[in-house]
Amino acid sequence: MNNPVTDINTPELLEAVINIAEAAAREILDVYETEFNVDNKEDHSPLTAADMAAHKLICRKLAELTPAIPILSEESADIPYATRQTWQRYWLVDPLDGTREFIKRNGEFTVNIALIDQHKPVLGVVQVPVKHICYYAAEGVGAYKRELSKTISLRVKQTTTGIFKVAGSRSHGSEKQMKFIEQLGSNIELMAIGSSLKFCLVAEGLVDIYPRFGPTSEWDTAAAQCIVEQAGGSVTDIALIPLRYNTRESLLNPEFLVIADKNFDWQPYLKRI
Repeated sequence: MNNPVTDINTPELLEAVINIAEAAAREILDVYETEFNVDNKEDHSPLTAADMAAHKLICRKLAELTPAIPILSEESADIPYATRQTWQRYWLVDPLDGTREFIKRNGEFTVNIALIDQHKPVLGVVQVPVKHICYYAAEGVGAYKRELSKTISLRVKQTTTGIFKVAGSRSHGSEKQMKFIEQLGSNIELMAIGSSLKFCLVAEGLVDIYPRFGPTSEWDTAAAQCIVEQAGGSVTDIALIPLRYNTRESLLNPEFLVIADKNFDWQPYLKRI
C-alpha cells in the first residue's frame, strides 16, 4: 500500500506536473496547427493525433517523476477494476479534454492531470494550450491561475438569490440542464464554454454553479475538482455528496454540480426538475 500523500513534497511535485502539462500543451499545439485527421473510438467519441501525443508524453514523464504511482489515462482506460481497486494513490489524466472543441478550433480544450489519493483529488493541473494559461491546486497549497508571468490566487464567489451566473457546456448541453436553468428565474447569465474550463470559471469566482446532467468520465473532472475545492467550492452529485474516484468498475461520473458557495442551498431548484 502507498504511504499517505503527506510523504510527497507537494509544492515541488505540483511544479513538476505543471511543467509536464505545459509540455503536453506544446505537443497538442503542434498538431492543432496542421490539417489533422479525426478518428473515432469504440464509443464514437473523436480521437486525434494530439490526444495520443499528449497521452504518451504525460505518461512517460509521470512515470519518470513518480515511478511507484500508477497512471490511468483516458487513452489507456482499459485497466480492469480488479487491478485499479488496489490503488490507494494514482495519477488520473485526460491528455486532451474537449477534443470536439479542438476539432472546431475554438481553443476551448485543456490538459487535465490529477493525483488521486484515497478516492479524492489532492492535486490538480488544468492547462489551456491556446491561451497559455494554467490553473493548478493542491491540498495545503491553495488554488491558482498562472498566465504568462502573472500568478493569482483563486477564490469562489458568494451566491445571491435571484442573481445567478451559470456555466454550461458548449457541445453537451442537455434538456435537463435547460430545465434546471429555467428554475433559477429570469435574472441569470449563462456562460457556455468547453471542457473543464467550466470548473475553472467557478474557481475564479466568475460563476455560481455549473450543473452537469450528461455523461462524463472520471478523468474529465478530477483535476478541475481539486482546483474548485481548493478555491473554496465543491463538486458533488445531485444529493450534494462530493464526487469520489475509483470506487467501482465503471469510470463514468454521476450527474453533478460544481458549486461556488457551499452555504447556498440549491436543493429547492433541483427538486423542480
